[in-house]
Amino acid sequence: MAKTFVIDPVTRLEGHLSVRIEVADGKVTEAYCQGEMFRGFEQILRGRHPMDAQQITQRICGVCPISHGIASVLAQDAAYKVSPPPNGRLLRNLVQAANYIQSHIVHFYLLSALDFVDITAVLKYTGDSPVMADLRGWVERQLKEKLIYPAAPFLPRYEGKYLADDAANFMAIRHYVEALEMRQTAHQMVSLFGAKVPHSTALVPGGITEKVTARAIVAYKSKLEKLRTFIRDAYLPDVVRVAQAMPDYFEIGKGCGNFLAYGVFPESDAPDDAFFPSGVLTKGQLQPLSTAKVAEHLKFSKFDARASGRHPYQGETIAQPAKEGAYTWLKAPRYDGQVMEVGPLARMLIAYHSGKHPEIVKSVDALLAAVGGKPEHLDSVLGRHAARALECQIVADKCLDWLAELKPRESSFNEFELPQTGEGAGLTEAPRGALGHWLVLEEKRIKSYQCIVPTTWNCSPRDDKGVPGALEQAIAGTRVESPENPIEVARVVRSFDPCLACAVH
Repeated sequence: MAKTFVIDPVTRLEGHLSVRIEVADGKVTEAYCQGEMFRGFEQILRGRHPMDAQQITQRICGVCPISHGIASVLAQDAAYKVSPPPNGRLLRNLVQAANYIQSHIVHFYLLSALDFVDITAVLKYTGDSPVMADLRGWVERQLKEKLIYPAAPFLPRYEGKYLADDAANFMAIRHYVEALEMRQTAHQMVSLFGAKVPHSTALVPGGITEKVTARAIVAYKSKLEKLRTFIRDAYLPDVVRVAQAMPDYFEIGKGCGNFLAYGVFPESDAPDDAFFPSGVLTKGQLQPLSTAKVAEHLKFSKFDARASGRHPYQGETIAQPAKEGAYTWLKAPRYDGQVMEVGPLARMLIAYHSGKHPEIVKSVDALLAAVGGKPEHLDSVLGRHAARALECQIVADKCLDWLAELKPRESSFNEFELPQTGEGAGLTEAPRGALGHWLVLEEKRIKSYQCIVPTTWNCSPRDDKGVPGALEQAIAGTRVESPENPIEVARVVRSFDPCLACAVH
């Protein structure tokens, strides 16, 4: 007979997530993801001037505000029938790319690595290796200066199998601290062209307000080289070490098998010309994206179900906290009625199958060879971490091309007229996956605004047909050595990098 266990809260992620699991014979049979708060951004926006939207929606998240700002100005671009000049498009890419880099580095080192790294190795090591002695000395200095602590934020933790190699643990701990500096560096890159971070004031319909200068280009490139070195010499090697030490996690956390991406980092004004392409991958078959097939189900969400099954342009967000049978404040987005996983794994798989970028195919194959895996193994806990690290490197490298295309003294903004009525969809990719903002205007005011964010896709509840969401499916089937100590489930959850603050916007 199955027993019920609750992980509440799931720590080391953004926002408030509770996961309820049913376990029988050492295996999870059912999982339920519960978003535990309601924020109401879609109601806040109704009736406001539409150019408030990119500032208000950036407050949905402190980790990926840039992506929300980009989605909002893209929706307004479409509604106002304006597009940015080349400099505006490139600056948006560079600002969003820097935000991607910091988010991916922070996710691995500060949120997920502690699921694999044994912090107690620092306290237990008694060997005499010169390299290890140097690393231990470095860690001890950090402890003495209280830059890191022997317990918090590393302990308490679930007990389980961690990295056994002391050198790998010591290096990962060192990189944990260095990741904080890398995040600061990436934020500085955002602010060079985005004015400030979080919550850029430079993102506007028609482009971006910041001007292109040779000085800003040189400053951005200098900081970028620092990040590229860290990604190459620390981030990717650490992910490979974890993968080599725990290869069984290429078999754990398999999701729904369907992947969706809206595309990100436009290369021109052409609708489908994005560096990471849009697409839908089902059963290994790549199909073109049709956003007309997106709808949100509400049967198990704490919202009025009369709006269930609608496209976002017709969507409503009417809270019903006491609704019978509902267990979360997340809606349940579906594509053509199917569950979809979004995120770095989805983007990399869709790019891999599209064949548009041979260098991405080559990079994926090289990483799989390094860890002894195959493409089908990417749909897993370690596959998501590997895809995220590889994407971080690819995006950082691509920034060099965008910098080279910038033209100082040329405009980064196009003028526009605010229409009386209109509508527009702002489709992009946040670090965690497909992000869409849908805007409807009436009398130059926001009549309707709906957001579907990555974690709404991934951590959605069951839909109107009772089909579990992507993370719920990935958790189901996971073997847990001790249900009271479910580290295996926590590792599956964090591989998706959930952001509940976004999902319960």
